[in-house]
Amino acid sequence: MSGQDWNASIIEEFRAHDGKLGGQFQGAPVLLLHTTGARSGLERVTPMMFLELDGQTCVFASKAGADTDPDWFHNLRANPEVTVERGADIYAARTEPVTGAERDRIYAMQTERIPGFAEYESKTSRVIPVIELISTS
Repeated sequence: MSGQDWNASIIEEFRAHDGKLGGQFQGAPVLLLHTTGARSGLERVTPMMFLELDGQTCVFASKAGADTDPDWFHNLRANPEVTVERGADIYAARTEPVTGAERDRIYAMQTERIPGFAEYESKTSRVIPVIELISTS
């Protein structure tokens, strides 16, 4: 199954069950992030895990520890305005990178909750970006 087909099946399941997923994502905090393609201008929808911490919603550009950032993160640099689906709740947001000690603190919290994120970090030499989603609606 291609990455696009896999994402499409996750999106379909997410929407059919108000944001609840089974399989490897059962019980995991997952949202759908709508970005605008940097070159194409087309809407892209990407399922991803998130962390809700002290009123902040953060996502992680881990790409499973690859040495390059995911396409959706590239899109955010060009177009920081997004739409977020969390279960049946859909809202507009702007994105803001989290840096320095605050980035490190949030990423550490994510690795405590979902240990696979520590593995992603160990597989790459890049600093995995942490992005806050700030509601604008």
